[in-house]
Amino acid sequence: MTLSSNVDPAEIEKFSALASRWWDPEGEFKPLHKINPLRVGYIQQHCDGVFDLEVLDIGCGGGLLSEALAQAGARVTGIDLAEQSLQVARLHAREESNLDIDYQCIAAEDFAAQHPEQYDVVTCLEMLEHVPDPSAIVAAAAQALKPGGKIFFSTLNRNMKSWLLGIVAAEYVLRWVPQGTHQHKKFIQPAELLRMTDEAGLNPLHMTGMHYSPLRGFYLDDRNVDVNYIVVLEKPC
Repeated sequence: MTLSSNVDPAEIEKFSALASRWWDPEGEFKPLHKINPLRVGYIQQHCDGVFDLEVLDIGCGGGLLSEALAQAGARVTGIDLAEQSLQVARLHAREESNLDIDYQCIAAEDFAAQHPEQYDVVTCLEMLEHVPDPSAIVAAAAQALKPGGKIFFSTLNRNMKSWLLGIVAAEYVLRWVPQGTHQHKKFIQPAELLRMTDEAGLNPLHMTGMHYSPLRGFYLDDRNVDVNYIVVLEKPC
């Protein structure tokens, strides 16, 4: 494992403690299971498919996104600093899904320095709000991306609505995720994220919000990025 100063030990401990629950669709990661088809569909749409593409999944956790992209034909590398989560990801890919995914316990900054401009697609979803310096992760993701490649970030907006829905409702009322999963001060407004991506030399292509309705379930809506949102950007050639 490569250590990094851009990591919150409490965050690593939190996700390590839940590692065995990653693949329980009714467990603590139920919301990620629910939104994963949306995330994969969005990536597929903006990449015209991922078949035979080299994909780097930063903050891969137990491998929900990595496996879905591998099943779509991508050659996937997943990195994370929670070794227990990676052990679950490796076991599930090998024993349950028969997929060949390269999982590595290494910091994004170190990995990108070792593999510059190697990946057609880089994903970093629901991860930026868990690190001390998200701009360093954005820069590392851009460094690993090939010129002309696509990069995807998703996170939570910072405002009163996101506090009410992302923390009060999700953690205390609906109990979708464990209490303490998120810290509102670490949420990132779209303008803040776009400043980071601009500094990293990335060009924004599209942004949409991820929402939940009791009638529709989870869905995407370009008109509203008040709470969860995902953005795709391109690295100039």
